[in-house]
Amino acid sequence: MAAVTSFFRAVTYRGREGQIAWMLHRVTGVGVFVFLALHILNIFLMAFPSNVFNSVAALYHNVLFELATIFGLYLGVLYHALNGIRVMIVDFWPGAGKYQVPLWRIQIAVFVLAFIPSAAIMLARMF
Repeated sequence: MAAVTSFFRAVTYRGREGQIAWMLHRVTGVGVFVFLALHILNIFLMAFPSNVFNSVAALYHNVLFELATIFGLYLGVLYHALNGIRVMIVDFWPGAGKYQVPLWRIQIAVFVLAFIPSAAIMLARMF
């Protein structure tokens, strides 16, 4: 137990909002990259017999995959884009670094206001 506690202390940076924003930006970026790589792989499978491509393409029409697309890909792209805008504001506006926490909170509010209704529309069309 002591080893786990010391490991957690060693890898935990107490940066609060900045750390959370950075971590979510990296996770969403990797998630979008993996999703894109899977789609490129799917297109590559068109060179194989049609049953291989069709069996993989059938996965994309699975309800779980569609839910993962809505709550994974869309969530990731939206957060990554909004956080990228926030990072550009901080980078290009002199003195904006001291406003990172309020900017991140505004970003989260915009994210929630954009994600919830649009995800509800996507879910309504799905069912």
